[in-house]
Amino acid sequence: MQPLSQSLDSPIEASKVDVFLQELAAIQQSGSKRVAVLGSRHVPITHQQLIELLTYALALGGNRIITSGATGTNFAAIRGVLKADPNLLTVILPQSLSRQSRESRDQLDQVMHLVENSANDSLSLAEASALCNQEIISRCQQLICFAFHDSHTLLRTCQAAEEQRKLVTLFYFD
Repeated sequence: MQPLSQSLDSPIEASKVDVFLQELAAIQQSGSKRVAVLGSRHVPITHQQLIELLTYALALGGNRIITSGATGTNFAAIRGVLKADPNLLTVILPQSLSRQSRESRDQLDQVMHLVENSANDSLSLAEASALCNQEIISRCQQLICFAFHDSHTLLRTCQAAEEQRKLVTLFYFD
């Protein structure tokens, strides 16, 4: 086994250590964080309950939660934060509120900090969601994402967050 000083001679190895140390520092940060929670719309109910519990606990810890307004993961995140402290929740929509489903609008009526992106109404939902996800990660320090291996928009969002040196935790449903 090589001594640590020799194993860090490679710039690739040094950058991996830098990333690791940044992630470790973010995890150990004792103050509140801005945590984005994103994920698939197609989530089994048991997973929704876990996501709701996770965001509830994060909000009880004083963390600000940022998500979008879709069903599934985002709905569960919203429910969890609303139970803990509604003031710690920001929901950013990919398009205007009127473009959301009736079910979404009913839940979003309870959200104090709601950002609409009406300028994206002419875009497809996929295009608007990609832009919305970029806005969400620009506002957070950490991203928690729940996805399938073929969730291309979410996986690109995770990659973009990593490139911006955000702490990214990715859970796969499959």
